[in-house]
Order: sequence, then C-alpha cells, then structure tokens
Amino acid sequence: MLRALVAASEPLTPREVRDRLGSPLSYSTVVTILTRMHDKGMTARYRDGRSFRYAPLTDDAAIAAGRMRAALSAGSDRASVLRRFVAALEPGDEEMLRRLLADDLD
Repeated sequence: MLRALVAASEPLTPREVRDRLGSPLSYSTVVTILTRMHDKGMTARYRDGRSFRYAPLTDDAAIAAGRMRAALSAGSDRASVLRRFVAALEPGDEEMLRRLLADDLD
C-alpha cells in the first residue's frame, strides 16, 4: 500500500488505493491497514467529506532501515550482528556500504 501512495501525485482515498493495488482486498481491510499505517506515523491523513485521503510520510527505504535498526537493537552482541550482516551481503552491496561509510566519515 505504501508503494501505491508513494507513486501517487496526490493523497488517495482507501478506494483509490485498493483500485491501484488491483488486489482482492476488501475496502474495510484497506481502511484498517491505512489507519494502522497512520497510527504508526507512516502516512498523513486528510479529511475529505465523510472519508479520508492518505499520503505517505515515509518510503520503503526508510521502513527497511527502521527494521534493520530494530533487528540490530534486538541482538545482544551488536558487533556480531553487524559482522554477520556484512558477511551475508552481495559483493556489490558490500562495496556500496563501504563507500557510504567512507563518505560519512569524510
């Protein structure tokens, strides 16, 4: 759902989100998910008549980064968690991480 909101040029109603997803989700399921996303600070919500329109406050990359931080915080040995994470990276991703770290240190 977040991708549909990010791709839109304006805030969407739940019905518009459901239509863009092209999935068999019911209207009430879409409303529930959008409400939960709003409660978690992922979307802004604007009143539009008797309904709401939703717009993204974040993107997929920010959500993934938050999950990575949470996973790192859940480990008892941060160094081991990071070491295993880096060891499992594809070579191109490892090099990208090294460049990003070097840029931040400069």
